[in-house]
Amino acid sequence: EVELVESGGGSVESGGSSRLSCDASGLGYLTYCLGWFRQDPDQERVGVAVIGRQGTPIYADSAKGRFTISRDYVKNTIVLEMTGLKPEDTAKYYCAAGRFQRPCGLEQNGYASWGQGTQVTVSS
Repeated sequence: EVELVESGGGSVESGGSSRLSCDASGLGYLTYCLGWFRQDPDQERVGVAVIGRQGTPIYADSAKGRFTISRDYVKNTIVLEMTGLKPEDTAKYYCAAGRFQRPCGLEQNGYASWGQGTQVTVSS
């Protein structure tokens, strides 16, 4: 079974940086796309950054130029590096895994496995 466990997050000042990590296990050969989504209480869960098995990243417009997603194929981790954080980045961030898409999509329907989420709070 797929297990995704996020770590990192916490509080950071506006303009600061943060690093999120997701430890993945049980992905199987059908798993292709991995990524990070975020959700505020009254908002839908939206994709932030996703990455395929071959390492091609796809970013939401809000993340381009500020966030970087990467995969470690040995350790089975998915990392999201965030810089220039803004208060509007405040959300609970979820690691996700899904089936093949090319490119990997930012829509949550394409992802069947989810971590428990980790909170990122950016102070103004």
